[in-house]
Amino acid sequence: MTVQDHGPRRPVARGAAGFVTGSPRRLTPVSRWVADELLGGRPRSGAGRTATTISEARAADTGDPGVAAHRALRREVFGREQGLFPDTGTGDLDDHDADPRTVVLLAHDAAGTLLGGVRLGPADPAAPDVGWWTGSRLVVAPSARRIAGARLGAALVRAACARAESAGVLRFDADVQLPNAAMFARLGWERVGDTVTAGAPHVRMRWPITRVRALATATKAPLGALLGGLGPAGFVGDDGAPVPGTDVVACCDAIVPAMVERDPEWAGWAGVLVNVNDLAAMGAAPVGLLDAVGARDASFAHRVLTGVRAAADAYGVPLLGGHTQLDVPAALSLTALGRTAHPVPAGGGRTGHTVRLTTDLGGGWRPGYHGRQWDSTTSRTRAELAATVGAIGPAARHRPAAAKDVSMAGIAGTLGMLAEASGTGAVLDVAAVPRPGGASVGDWFTCFPGFGLLTADDPGAPAIDAGPAVSAACGELVAGTGVRLRWPDGEETEAVPGGVTGMGPAAGEEIA
Repeated sequence: MTVQDHGPRRPVARGAAGFVTGSPRRLTPVSRWVADELLGGRPRSGAGRTATTISEARAADTGDPGVAAHRALRREVFGREQGLFPDTGTGDLDDHDADPRTVVLLAHDAAGTLLGGVRLGPADPAAPDVGWWTGSRLVVAPSARRIAGARLGAALVRAACARAESAGVLRFDADVQLPNAAMFARLGWERVGDTVTAGAPHVRMRWPITRVRALATATKAPLGALLGGLGPAGFVGDDGAPVPGTDVVACCDAIVPAMVERDPEWAGWAGVLVNVNDLAAMGAAPVGLLDAVGARDASFAHRVLTGVRAAADAYGVPLLGGHTQLDVPAALSLTALGRTAHPVPAGGGRTGHTVRLTTDLGGGWRPGYHGRQWDSTTSRTRAELAATVGAIGPAARHRPAAAKDVSMAGIAGTLGMLAEASGTGAVLDVAAVPRPGGASVGDWFTCFPGFGLLTADDPGAPAIDAGPAVSAACGELVAGTGVRLRWPDGEETEAVPGGVTGMGPAAGEEIA
């Protein structure tokens, strides 16, 4: 479980889809801050520089003085000065301005005078937010260009990128006027293609968001060098291992010590949860658990074991025994045993197989772990939990070719592990991924979801029945390596560039 460069001296307009000037590196996401860092350092008193703040407003809030001032400035620059839009009060307005999800970032001086602004929000104002945003209507006041000029425009763009990423965006695009394409590239933006906006040539560019890749790298990249091809033939890369000569599957998982120290009861519950999920992904029915607990004293050990016992009881899996050590730093690991005559490998996928996500959307963010851990299990009955765990178990009506439970690497990273073990790449349809209403795409794709099972199987294979969990086809295995995200407009962006663990395809013959 578990940011300088100078932009153009005059503002550059764009149409409905993109920015108008420079690009940022990342900043800590906040909705309002003094822009000392953005503008190159805190002004020294007497240096002739004024403090600048960047604040946020809703684009549709026409009663907000900042929004009204931004619209007036857009008319002055894009209508009267540049002639890109009609010189009217509504000349450059579009559906984004009416979308309640669209925000504007507004730069003011110390006297409250608007210096500039930028608009950003979901790419399609008429569709659900799938984590694809665009930036647009960046404008700098003529008077501000003489003072800060390009630096102010670049600061607004930096702020827009930070704001988009804080909203869980995984794709952020901008249409940039042709003369500014080189600057965007110099600042790290990627050129996508040519386009025309408001009758003027533009270049569509994309800010690279590496959230999924960074998570997969941090959690799984060292495994190949550490473990090599560890595992039985055909099951390299799996979270569980069939015990040779038996129908037993064994799994072992540990909880991050900092989490045990911070939240011992939840750590105990999670220790059971992750091991039972590993068995579920192998298609095995749980038969017992063993625990190993480290604690500073008996009271703390009791808290950890309280969580372990509660989860074992909720799942109906007996706690067989284990080991407890006191006067040591906090630690917890569990071993789970299950049974199946036909374990499902992670490496059983083939090019052309359909990818399906089966996941429980009930519950919500675990308190203290917002955006990182979704708790869908503590509110479920034993029967409901048994139905999720048995989704592809021995009694299931259909056994997929490959499966892996979603864990620390998130949905896309775990799919990359399944694809790596299968010797393929993968494409994930972002809009088709089941997602709870209380989670952004970025958070959902990179969190631990409570119960999440990725499977690969022949197109048209039966849907998975997992009780309260939902199941949806949301991608496919393809030739190559890594994971790409496919968006509603057909564009694909790279999420994971290659093998996640470095362990490579599962060895041995294909599992029958």
